[in-house]
Amino acid sequence: MSSLITEDEINHETDLVWLEDITDLDYVRQSLDRLPTRRAKPAYHRDGRMVGYAQLGPKAKASRSSGTFRRRVFWLLPHDRDSDAEGVYATGAPAEAIDPRTLQPRSKGSKTERSEGGPPSSAMQELGITLPL
Repeated sequence: MSSLITEDEINHETDLVWLEDITDLDYVRQSLDRLPTRRAKPAYHRDGRMVGYAQLGPKAKASRSSGTFRRRVFWLLPHDRDSDAEGVYATGAPAEAIDPRTLQPRSKGSKTERSEGGPPSSAMQELGITLPL
């Protein structure tokens, strides 16, 4: 879950790889997964789809016990807002959801009015920006 991800756990990230255009996604789910490599595209074993993942630099150390690396994976489930706009997340977002536009390597990202499904903030209203974007 995003609230459990610390800056120390992602400080070896060098790049975020997006597997699809994130422009129209209000949020993505993020988790830290144990993966066998620093950079390769991870296998995906959840319902839904993987939309991106983090790559690690050469100084990232593998776990002594498992030999795996902790890397962020970004994903969506079939009942998320991008697939079911009127569903359970028509407003609000899952705990691990983050606005993908706020994500960078070594940065946890954040929830925004857009990722929460509105209402738009007063700053957005002043700029004439309406949801959904």
